[in-house]
Amino acid sequence: MSALSFLKDSVFSDEYAGCRGFLQARDTRFKVAIIFLLLLAVLFSKNIYFLILLYMLCLFLAMFSKISLGFFLKRTWIFIPLFSFFIALPALLDIFSPGRPVLSFNLAGITLRITQQGIAGAVFFFVRVLTSVSLAALLVLTTRHYALLKALRIFRVPQIFVMTMGMCYRYVYLFIEIIENTYLAIKSRVGFVHSVKKGQMIVAVNIAGLWQRSYILHDRVYSAMLSRGYCGEPKAIDEFNSDFKDWISLTAAILLFSAGLLWQSCCLS
Repeated sequence: MSALSFLKDSVFSDEYAGCRGFLQARDTRFKVAIIFLLLLAVLFSKNIYFLILLYMLCLFLAMFSKISLGFFLKRTWIFIPLFSFFIALPALLDIFSPGRPVLSFNLAGITLRITQQGIAGAVFFFVRVLTSVSLAALLVLTTRHYALLKALRIFRVPQIFVMTMGMCYRYVYLFIEIIENTYLAIKSRVGFVHSVKKGQMIVAVNIAGLWQRSYILHDRVYSAMLSRGYCGEPKAIDEFNSDFKDWISLTAAILLFSAGLLWQSCCLS
């Protein structure tokens, strides 16, 4: 259950979106464009030092946006970056990355070597994923979900995609609450389950019940949305207002993206 609580706190941390920080004060349209340009810079970059520079920029933006650095690091280092690290582990070996050996060891009678080129490739892959996740986390943490969905429609993101994201945001929170309550109910009535078979039966029954409840709920929610005039477009009371700082921030992002491409071309030449 602690994992569910951690997931809920990670996804639904709207308190940071309400702070008066640097990114919170930016127009959502400009903020989406800035993060998109920085993500493109990460995608096209093949220089580890430029990626480290972008990651340091993420940390500074988090601090200027009044996001706790400990909170931000826990939310960006766990799950996807660590998963990518384990994916990149085989790239350390000379089987996949031939080169200068750094360390050798025996595994089941087979001699394997960790190469310098493999270490460089694995570190580069990990830093790229970490920076991308950090940028995405900055956008989500500093933007309320309805404003983000509205901005995505302005950038011509397909309506079905935006509607699906909005529904998933609400349903994930609801299902986490249902799982927590179900777990608490089972624990208070059954206690500790000693039999594996009995435990499997309890899980299967609750999965079937959750499926039935979700099927009934989605029909009721859709009918309620239609009765209130929903037509597939996200509606928000707040209007977008840009100022001079938004244009300055967007210009800085464009210059940083251009500098990354120029740096890349100079390294290749």
